[in-house]
Amino acid sequence: MSPPPPPLGRPRKKAAHSFDPALDDTALVTARTALAQGRWTEARTLLADTGEDWDRRGHRVMGLAQEPTATAWVGDWRLAEPESTDAAVLLACATVYRAVAGKARPDKARDACTRAAALDPRDPTPWLGLLFLERELGREEDVVRLFDEVRLRHPAHHHAHHLMVARLAERRADAGQDPLHEVYDFAAWAAEQAPPASPLAVLPVVAHAERYRVLARAGVEPPDPKASGHWAGRRARLVMKAAFDWWLEWGDPHDRAGCAHPRGRIDLNFLAHAKYCEGRPAEAAALFHRIGPHVTPAPWSYPDREPYEAFRAARSAALGTA
Repeated sequence: MSPPPPPLGRPRKKAAHSFDPALDDTALVTARTALAQGRWTEARTLLADTGEDWDRRGHRVMGLAQEPTATAWVGDWRLAEPESTDAAVLLACATVYRAVAGKARPDKARDACTRAAALDPRDPTPWLGLLFLERELGREEDVVRLFDEVRLRHPAHHHAHHLMVARLAERRADAGQDPLHEVYDFAAWAAEQAPPASPLAVLPVVAHAERYRVLARAGVEPPDPKASGHWAGRRARLVMKAAFDWWLEWGDPHDRAGCAHPRGRIDLNFLAHAKYCEGRPAEAAALFHRIGPHVTPAPWSYPDREPYEAFRAARSAALGTA
């Protein structure tokens, strides 16, 4: 069995800038800080308040699970409240992150997620943990199966679709610029199936960036995305125009019900990157303004660049031109 691909968006050299997976979720930041200090009651309150907003629940559980001391403190929570489903899910996902980092056995993480999933069959979050684990360590057939489990519970699950697109993009790296590649079909299908306001409208742009990552690492595309023709084709231009038009209508995150999509800044980073590479600085500049300080490693690190420096250079160029 071949070794797994490098983790998504992670450069080979240690990054000089720290990226916060909480993005603009200040409640998550507060609960995560408390958890790092051994106070798990804030995490309990946060997840209870999140309820069945599955995208937000997944974002918050995975954000808390990345805290290095999460397994210890959530283990205390489980001892205090052994009936807590939230504690079981969070502990399972924290074990997933430890397994990906080589600090826990993958089978231990799989068992924890499976037990957590049995506690609430409606919740896609334990399945998201399993999907993330197999995306990093496992076999492709497991990724597809686990994506189906997440989608069964929440058809428009944002994080799960991103993981699936990244995995599909890695098929047939030697095929080159193939406009009929399956990752494009999958992303277009998912965007069409999603509700009109769903940020999955941006998924075809994500697919385009993920495919560039694969082709650049294979030497098919140049390592500088701006110098690549990957964003210049007719299909690429149509995809990016459709996503930008969707953002103008639906995507500004704070003007509807006062509540942003929890992973909306990820979409903005992908869309700004695409518009910059396409040579549309005015449109990129509008997106950079909305991103603010919430930079994400992907896609700025693609294929193996220092992401924050790449982001700063693109933002400066776009804002200066605009």
